[in-house]
This record gives sequence, structure tokens and C-alpha cells, in this order.
Amino acid sequence: MLDGERRFDGLPARPGVGYKPQHFSDLMADPGPVEWIEVHAENYMGDGGRPHAQLRALSETFALSIHGVGLSIGGETPLDRDHLARLKTLCDWTQPASFSEHLAWSTHGSEYLNDLLPLPYTDATLTRVASHITQVQDVLGRQMLLENPSSYLAFADSTLSETEFLGGLVEKTGCGLLLDVNNVFISATNLGLSAQQYIDAYPTAHVGEIHVGGHDEDLDDSGAPLLIDSHGKAVVDPVWALLDYALAQTGPKPVLVEWDNNIPDWPTLRAQAERAATALVK
Repeated sequence: MLDGERRFDGLPARPGVGYKPQHFSDLMADPGPVEWIEVHAENYMGDGGRPHAQLRALSETFALSIHGVGLSIGGETPLDRDHLARLKTLCDWTQPASFSEHLAWSTHGSEYLNDLLPLPYTDATLTRVASHITQVQDVLGRQMLLENPSSYLAFADSTLSETEFLGGLVEKTGCGLLLDVNNVFISATNLGLSAQQYIDAYPTAHVGEIHVGGHDEDLDDSGAPLLIDSHGKAVVDPVWALLDYALAQTGPKPVLVEWDNNIPDWPTLRAQAERAATALVK
């Protein structure tokens, strides 16, 4: 499979999981409710080997979402053309049902930073990010989904809300949106906002995919709750509840369980996918 032959035209409105190689045998033998998988683009930009062989085998059964983490869509500098070319090669080969990236920046000059950093929401930033999205979609020849970030601070010079900013990008570029419910919960907690009001204002008509994941809890310097987007734990009950709230507005959508650190055994991750399946039939 793969090698330019698309089997799935879109992601099913069913649970998916972030694929990890240690789950390959279990996922093939006992997927439970999982009908699609997500892989990080940068992990599959090499030439062949076991990663590509496993992806070929998985593509026979599961729809595929490619999730980029290195384009630095929100950066001030031009996109890295070599990185974008490698991404095009990967998408041409895998023909994924979905491609997504983050509303964030992660580069400074020629240096890549090990984080996805926030940006101010201004008209100038909107124009720059829209230009980057248009470039990506033109090169790849496909629509991309843009993921809302997890935030730990707000910029004083922002003149648009995050939901207004995302809506503006959709209008300018025709991109879709990836609604990360865990990120909404984190940002709302850290910034003292209402997560439900954020969902109410979100351009839900353009959501093509939803994410949930785990986070760490800490305290800031003033003793207030500080949530960290770690993807290293099970999804907490308030995030499941927020997923229910979001799905009531979007209708059934592909829902991904992200667990990228402290990787659990397959039965534990499958149980999280089963919880997502329950949310999709309420």
C-alpha cells in the first residue's frame, strides 16, 4: 500500500491514536475501536527501513493522519523550503487522509527550538501566517488543518482573540482546523478563561479533526494552577467533559488520543480510545 495509492479519502468519525512502534503488533492484532492513526511527519522523513515498512502494513487497515511539528508556521522567517520539500515527498508517498500542523513557531534563524511557541494575534501576524499556510497548501496540493496551541501567557499587543485569529486564517486560506480540546482546557486554566466560551466562539464548522491528551499539573510563581501540555498521562475527566461539549457543537468527528511521553502499554491506550468511542455515540 501507500506509494501514492490513496485508500482512505478521509478520516472516519471514529477514535484514532498517535502511533508508537512498540504498539505495532498489538494494534494489528487487537485494535479495538481504533480506525485511524496519526504519525509525526518528522519521524518518517528518512529513507525506508522499519518505520516505512510498518507504515505500509498499517495503511492496509487504518486511515492515516500526518501531523507536522517542525514547519514553524507562525515564525517570522520564511518557511524552510528543504523541510517543506521533504514533507511533500512524504505526503506524496503516503497519500494521508489528513495533514495538520500547529499554530506556533519553533525556529530562530537556522536554529530549531525544542518547543512550540505562541505568537501575538495581530493583523500583521495573521497576514504572515496566512501566507505560510497558503505556501504549504500550494506545495502539498492539499488542504491542511491548523491546530490551536496550548498557552501559558497572553501577548499584550494582541488585537484579536485566538478564535478570531483562527477564523481569519480559514477565511484567507481555506484551511481547516484541528480542535485540540486538551489545549483549550490548558489555555483556559492558565489564562483564567472559560473553556466552554472558547468552544462557543470557535469556528466549529471548519473542524476536521479533534485531539484529546493528558497534561501535567504545577503551580506558577503566585501559587495559581499551571497546566503543562505533556501528552504523558491519561486524559482527565474535565477534558473528556469538554470533548462532550465540543462534539455537541461539531457533530461526530475523528477524535485522536495523544500519548507521546511515558508511553503506556497497548491495553491502557486502547482503553482511552474506547472512552473516545463512547463520547462519539452520546
